[in-house]
Amino acid sequence: MINVPLILSGQTKFSDVKDPSSFKLKLSVESKKITTISSNFIQEKNLSVLSEKIISKGHFYFKKEKNLRWEYLQPFSYLIIFRNDKILIQDESKKATLDVNSNKMFGEINRIMIGCVQGTLLADEKNFKSQYFENNTNFLVKVFPLMPGLKELLKEIWIYFSKSDYTVTRLEMHESSGDYTMIDFTDKKVNDPIPDEKFSFN
Repeated sequence: MINVPLILSGQTKFSDVKDPSSFKLKLSVESKKITTISSNFIQEKNLSVLSEKIISKGHFYFKKEKNLRWEYLQPFSYLIIFRNDKILIQDESKKATLDVNSNKMFGEINRIMIGCVQGTLLADEKNFKSQYFENNTNFLVKVFPLMPGLKELLKEIWIYFSKSDYTVTRLEMHESSGDYTMIDFTDKKVNDPIPDEKFSFN
C-alpha cells in the first residue's frame, strides 16, 4: 500500500494502477474529445515561512490548442493568460507581456499546464517520470520532472483525473523546498463555447 499524505476528502486511499498503459491510452482518447474547459478553482498555497495557508479563488478557462486563462478574483484581482507562446500578466492596472521562448521557466510551466489539461504530459517520458495510482473515483498521477533547472524548483506534480470524464479535478505542485500549491477545480463545463476574447491581450 502506498503512502499518500494528501487525500481527497471523503475518498478511499489510493493503490497502484494495474495497467498504466490502458489508462494512458484511455486518457489520450478522452482528452482529444475536449475542445474547451471552464471551471471555478480554489487555490491553497502552503509556505513554510507562514503559519496560515494562502487561499485564492477564481475562474479557469482552457481552449484548444494552447489557450489558458487563470482569473484570480479573491483575495485580489490577478490575471494570467497563456496564448500559444505568449503570456499576459495583469496585476490590477499593470500589464506585462512575455515570450515563453525567452524565459525557459515560463515556457516549461506553460507546457506543464497545457500537458496536464490535455493529458499529453504523461507521454513526455524523456522529461518526466510518472507513477500511477487510483481509488474509487479518481486516478492520481505523480509526475517527476527530469530536466535540470525545473527539477530543482519542482520536486513533483500530482494530477488527479476524474474517472467519470478524465478531466483534471485537482493539481498539486510540490516544490523542492517543501512548499506546495494545491488547486481544486469545481463546477466544470466541458466543450461549452468560450469566446476568443477571453484569451485576448487587449
